[in-house]
Amino acid sequence: MGRINVRLVAGVGVLALVAVGTAGCGGRQGTAATDDTASAVTCEVAENTRVGIATGNATGVYYVVGNALASQLSDSTGGRLSGTAAETGASVQNIEQLVGGQYDVAFSLFDTAVNAVQGKDSFSAPQPVEALARIYDNYTQVIVRADSGINSVADMRGKKISTGSPKSGTEVIANRLLEAAGLNPATDIQAQRLDLVKTVEGVKDGVVDGFFWSGGLPTGGVTDLFTTAGDKVKFIDITPLLPKMSELNPAYQAGTIGKDVYSTVADTPTIVVPNVLLVRKDLDANVACAITRTVFEKRDALAQANPAAKGIALDTARKTDPVGLHRGAAKALQDLGAS
Repeated sequence: MGRINVRLVAGVGVLALVAVGTAGCGGRQGTAATDDTASAVTCEVAENTRVGIATGNATGVYYVVGNALASQLSDSTGGRLSGTAAETGASVQNIEQLVGGQYDVAFSLFDTAVNAVQGKDSFSAPQPVEALARIYDNYTQVIVRADSGINSVADMRGKKISTGSPKSGTEVIANRLLEAAGLNPATDIQAQRLDLVKTVEGVKDGVVDGFFWSGGLPTGGVTDLFTTAGDKVKFIDITPLLPKMSELNPAYQAGTIGKDVYSTVADTPTIVVPNVLLVRKDLDANVACAITRTVFEKRDALAQANPAAKGIALDTARKTDPVGLHRGAAKALQDLGAS
């Protein structure tokens, strides 16, 4: 069996508890076979193997969908492949720990994944990672207290703003948006580098004026905030900054958070960016193939965990360039008829 030092427990709810405990201790989540021999890909996992999945904040969509994926792997492979999902700081940290061997699969924002393979921004050198597939889109959700006096990103000057967990994709986007608005993230705001749980608590308590969040729709923590705070919080429109953001990375596109998502008064224009699932280049191709196949064959089960997973689609699965597709994933997508 592939190495792992945490016990796999079936069921999404229990998996979540295991993930929190192991992530808090910084424990190793699992190591799948990494001796890819370049032989023909069959998608058959030859021996019992466990994989560790790096997700994100506990009230975010990565975490929910990652746990759902972990629970589906065994069923999809006749019990030969199983998984555990762990709470993490998300994209940048996920990639660092994926490369370091602490995890076998990692959720990441696409712009961060591009930085990783190109060795830019948060990465001092190109990272040896490839994609299993492009999955659903993340929506940039910028929320402020209604009494904060903030109506644009530029208005955040001098305010207490949560830019997300350290080494998260949210932090990358937050800093880029602040810079696009003419602010220095290090000096022009009172930056609070908090995970989503602590961020929401801070907004409720009045000690955080606003925050950035990049996640699927709906995100549990944001739902909780709008449910409990009501009209005391509001979205701000960040799309005036899209032209500058698109210059940095063409992955940034216009999108809309519908008013029904969080029961807001009106739709909110925003900026979206795709998500990708990443693995190391040397991951066994049959393991990569089996995981990729599970993502698409079990999409409906993942969407039951969170509706964001409905955005997983074969017609966009291959659109990961310049992040290369792992050869095992390419085989799975070919067999599934991806365009």
